[in-house]
Amino acid sequence: MKNIFIVLIVIIVQSSIVGARGLSAYATEGRTDRQLADRDASSILNSARQSVSFAVNKTLIPYKGNLCCKSSFVEEDGNAARGIDWHQFLNIEGPGWAANAVGGAYEIYLFGKYVNDKVLIKKAVLLLDHVLNDGFIDYQTGFIRGYRDVKKDVFYLNYNHNDDWFCVGSMAKVAFQLLILSDSLDDNRKEKMRQIAVKTAAWIDANIKLAPNGWYPRRSTPNGEPYAKRSEGGDDPLFDKSGDGLYVIQLLTELTKRGLADYKDRIKEKVGLFMELGGIFGSINHDTYDEHENVSYAVAFRVLRQVAQLVHDDSIRAFAYDKCLKGLDQFKLKEDKNGVQTAGLLYMEKSWDTAYFWENAEAALAYLEACDETKDKSYLREGLTILQAIAKHHHGEHGFLTEGVDWNNHVGAQHHFDGATYGDIKYTEPLLNNLHIVEPTLLALRLLAIGDLKE
Repeated sequence: MKNIFIVLIVIIVQSSIVGARGLSAYATEGRTDRQLADRDASSILNSARQSVSFAVNKTLIPYKGNLCCKSSFVEEDGNAARGIDWHQFLNIEGPGWAANAVGGAYEIYLFGKYVNDKVLIKKAVLLLDHVLNDGFIDYQTGFIRGYRDVKKDVFYLNYNHNDDWFCVGSMAKVAFQLLILSDSLDDNRKEKMRQIAVKTAAWIDANIKLAPNGWYPRRSTPNGEPYAKRSEGGDDPLFDKSGDGLYVIQLLTELTKRGLADYKDRIKEKVGLFMELGGIFGSINHDTYDEHENVSYAVAFRVLRQVAQLVHDDSIRAFAYDKCLKGLDQFKLKEDKNGVQTAGLLYMEKSWDTAYFWENAEAALAYLEACDETKDKSYLREGLTILQAIAKHHHGEHGFLTEGVDWNNHVGAQHHFDGATYGDIKYTEPLLNNLHIVEPTLLALRLLAIGDLKE
């Protein structure tokens, strides 16, 4: 614990001296690269620390000897959001999309290792063990149920608290998260997690019926048949063009790269289709319906870059940079809007222009991975700009990070802090929007330490 207190003291002192201005504010002040790097590191590390503290200390509770999240939609005190009984996320938890228990365990584990906090690491493993041991996974088939109703203690395939449909991309993402977290574990969990990922991919490959255009359907029935409806009913206009299918390719790629399976032909087929269609960037978020969503571009870049490395195809790499990463430019908010701190953030999509934070964190991760590959400092600046902009939106004494900034009053003033017309939303998904900044933050810190990136 001593190391943590030293880190926190340094962060607090540095933050109080340099304030919270962006990179551009220092460009004309004659500061050295080292001073800039120190300032940037303290700002984003403190933000990540607050987010981890909030998730762990205010939202995790015991369940059958492990830990689970008390709700997938909470207020700044860590309790389930009040006054909105209609919200589907209130009484669910688990590894599915916004609940994100495995992804949350991964982020907490990474941060615990970074600051050498054995208590954090233990809690991350207890959250992971909840998913591994408490009923979400069919170990015979690899099928993963995404959600548990915390009041009824009943498992469901989707966040609507029923089994009508599930999202194949979300299930693939959970398997991928198990796979990458397995790298950090050296006990019997490692093999168990990898075998789940292998079986999940095999189930998807054998059972999911594709949409007519050959892409993965946004939703499927329990037996793998296409489900062409919205989550709330009615026809889904993005049934065959959601970026969510990219997570299937990501899982297949990671398994193939590790030699745990060989899906090269399937990967080439689906990436070829993706590129032939000019990219598939429809909403990954399951409750929005726009053909161009910021996080779909970010995920597409990350996945296609991995594929390009696997199959040694420069055309795929070029598409990733020129179409997917460059495509993030259209979502950038370059100035504060309506008196709200939005400069540096990306709005989600034209039909829902709030700047939500797991999507922004994923965009930051895309830029930082581009920097890691190319050593181009401009990508580091892009990632840091987003992370520093996010860092301005913590609330309360526990480290709560808002789910997003509603600068255009899309969700309504009743859901903002203090009922402001424009401003931060007073709820968050603790293991997703609140926590997803950890991975890009730690990558940014490593890149800042390199010091010899190209201009």
